[in-house]
Amino acid sequence: MARTRTVDAAVAILRREGITNLFGLPGAAINPFYSAVRADGALRHTLARHVEGAAHMAEGYTRAAPGNIGVCVGTSGPAGTDMITGLYSAAADSIPILCITGQAPVAKLHKEDFQAVDIASIAAPLTKMAVTVLEPAQVPGVFAQAFHLMRSGRPGPVLIDLPIDVQLAEIEFDIDSYEPLPVYKPAASRAQIDRALDMLAAAERPVVVAGGGIINADAADLLVEFAELTGTPVVPTLMGWGSIPDDHPLMAGMAGIQTSHRYGNATMLASDFVLGIGNRWANRHTGDLDSYTAGRTFVHVDIEPTQIGRVFAPDLGITSDAKAALELFVEAARERAAGAGLPDRSAWAGECSDRKATMLRKTHYDQVPIKPHRVYEEMNRTLGPDTRYVTTIGLSQIAAAQLLHVYKPRNWINAGQAGPLGWTVPAALGVVAADPTQDVVAISGDYDFQFMIEELAVGAQFGLPYVHVLVNNAYLGLIRQAQRNFDMDFCVQLSFDNINADDDALPGLKGYGVDHVKVAEGLGCKAIRVFSPDGIGPALVEARRLADEHKVPVIVEIVLERVTDIAMGTALDAMNEFDGVTSDTAEAPTSVVGRAS
Repeated sequence: MARTRTVDAAVAILRREGITNLFGLPGAAINPFYSAVRADGALRHTLARHVEGAAHMAEGYTRAAPGNIGVCVGTSGPAGTDMITGLYSAAADSIPILCITGQAPVAKLHKEDFQAVDIASIAAPLTKMAVTVLEPAQVPGVFAQAFHLMRSGRPGPVLIDLPIDVQLAEIEFDIDSYEPLPVYKPAASRAQIDRALDMLAAAERPVVVAGGGIINADAADLLVEFAELTGTPVVPTLMGWGSIPDDHPLMAGMAGIQTSHRYGNATMLASDFVLGIGNRWANRHTGDLDSYTAGRTFVHVDIEPTQIGRVFAPDLGITSDAKAALELFVEAARERAAGAGLPDRSAWAGECSDRKATMLRKTHYDQVPIKPHRVYEEMNRTLGPDTRYVTTIGLSQIAAAQLLHVYKPRNWINAGQAGPLGWTVPAALGVVAADPTQDVVAISGDYDFQFMIEELAVGAQFGLPYVHVLVNNAYLGLIRQAQRNFDMDFCVQLSFDNINADDDALPGLKGYGVDHVKVAEGLGCKAIRVFSPDGIGPALVEARRLADEHKVPVIVEIVLERVTDIAMGTALDAMNEFDGVTSDTAEAPTSVVGRAS
């Protein structure tokens, strides 16, 4: 053993645990840790402009690839409190991130010292572990436990708070003697799987609800194999979107009261048996529970035992990691197919395919200002099947989920439960940092975009190129639509006459307020503004070229009509489509063969 500073031990452990990237901001109380990062020289650090942004970058980094764990770093006091939204978003979606904060000296923690806050207590409800390390010798064990907890059971975030005197202390430590703790994940038994398959076989119109746990477990291929073996249509949740390609014959569409397809809702209502894997029956998926559950039998498979029965009691609950369960489902289905056989589901799958081909929302609108539906039609037409979408909340996210097509796991990266405004820009930067070769396209409304717009400078400084589609209606569109229930339009307009606007040069922007193009350019990025539907496709192509050439984020601002209501409702059988926007001629998911790349 050799004497070493605790922070040098911590950095060595990060590297041994597979960490390569950090996102954060230095500060007085965390500078010892940064000195260890500098001395090590192997960790890439991305300097955020806001600590909440660093937390969302870490989220995006984790979500981009199996096995990734994003790490965000900040100083004491407000740095930790700024990370809370990121911890909430990560915990809500079962995303492991590690937050490391500096802290006042141990002896000062109860004296209301400058920027001394009990961040461990604040973060505790939103993490799998939140701890202020009071003894230097505990630092290696705390970091080992952090990685063990983040990877075991239901994944989630951890916060480690390091008082500055603990960081500066020396301990006996040898990285060669360090071993990561074994990961625990519960696994279904074969008896449980056989019982679930018996229930599926007895049904006439079964579906699989594929949740985000399948994405987290890197089990999408197993899901598709199981669906094909049994002929069972798949209804992905918003977090499970991409676990089966949109153009797969057994992809039956998403169900829900906002982020859903008409055909997905219709298939869900027509089903008589539901096998949920890695999902949590989120309210935006189920809507009214009476109409969602009526006449259906449910099996629920989830890695977290307390999720079973949390929303409603299933007929069979199985605690298991999604991959472990699907491996057994595939094994058992293969045996049944080779033996007594499996029920023929072709007629039921055909009904689902018919709905998918006909129950479509209209997207082809030619008017100016642009109707938002046309934006997603052009994105489907112009962007390739490998495109990775990043978004968070609002009418832009809801319309994107209703109208875009996703073909691969982790190509829809979304803050599902928390939905914090401002998430999209920093999360997209984290996604790009994880895989700079991927075509990343972010989607924001103007309010989400303005929340953390300063993080665009991070993309310019560190060469993190992506395309950001900004749909601008100068409104808090989702809240305006919700205010219809109160017969008001109150404090939701972002429009004003910008005194710096050239109304003669840009008459179509009059009254829209913020000039996002100028702001983006001032932050070191490129930007394109689009006023007509025919300009959307060419702008997306040019944006990709500019991003590749300059290695910076490129914003495509699309000026929309001020008011558009997007389909939503209170129950799967009580959806309001608005404006007669349903059509049998809208673009359906097409085979990825021959699509733009």
